[in-house]
Amino acid sequence: MTGIKIDGKVIAQSVKDRIKKAVEELKTQGITPCLATILIGDNSASSTYVRNKHMACKEVGITTKDHKLEKNITQLELNNIIDSLNSDSTVHGILIQLPLPKQIDEFTTTSRISPLKDVDGLTPHNTGLLAMKKAALVACTPSGIMEMFDYHGIDLDGKNVVLINRSNLVGKPLYHLLLEKNATVVTCHSRTKNLTELCQAADIVITAVGNRNKFTLTPEMIKEGAVVIDVGISRLNEKLVGDSDFEQIIQKASFATPIPGGVGPMTVAMLLKNTITAVSLSRQIGR
Repeated sequence: MTGIKIDGKVIAQSVKDRIKKAVEELKTQGITPCLATILIGDNSASSTYVRNKHMACKEVGITTKDHKLEKNITQLELNNIIDSLNSDSTVHGILIQLPLPKQIDEFTTTSRISPLKDVDGLTPHNTGLLAMKKAALVACTPSGIMEMFDYHGIDLDGKNVVLINRSNLVGKPLYHLLLEKNATVVTCHSRTKNLTELCQAADIVITAVGNRNKFTLTPEMIKEGAVVIDVGISRLNEKLVGDSDFEQIIQKASFATPIPGGVGPMTVAMLLKNTITAVSLSRQIGR
């Protein structure tokens, strides 16, 4: 059998179309959604990510405020910038591009962001709300994956899901989102034993290792008709690849995501969606 490709570009565009209409409606009310980004240092990959996010914002009508900071900035200086953005009523969302330089503490930094402007869903407040099924702002990649399931009508109720990632950005928030849909979730990581056997028993495998030199999800590791969501990104022989070989996996899976063009576009689309949600939270629209 040959499965169905989950095209992240197509699904992301459907999200953007909805966001564009929401932005147009907000502007008739005199509200212009705005996302502020903070980029520290000159990491080329991070610069590309931020630039792509700005382009996506422009596409749907969201304005941006770009803050490019020197890599030797102090924690105190960064805190002051975040505080300023928190108090700026024209800014609805704040995004701090990761990773951060060594002198900057990630937890201290993300915790400083107002929960109402936390479009990455990383503050302790919003992660706590997620565990209680009350979160309005959720990490972008996990919420993008859930959007993919909804788009294709993939029912999660009672399904066995193996999640190969336990990070704050992907694994942990996705675990809670899957539980909300009544899936049975096994979270795996570098210390997990019998990973192959766990994957072979799963209806859905979500992998986000991001290092093909250390881990590859092969067709032999999944059962016939499984759904495979590949979040991992790495370079192999100068080529951008995921944790699995899509062309091989799709021959056995019922649905699978490619790399590139899978989860990546969804992450950006959900950032835009979170920015609009943040507008609603700040203005108490719809309450």
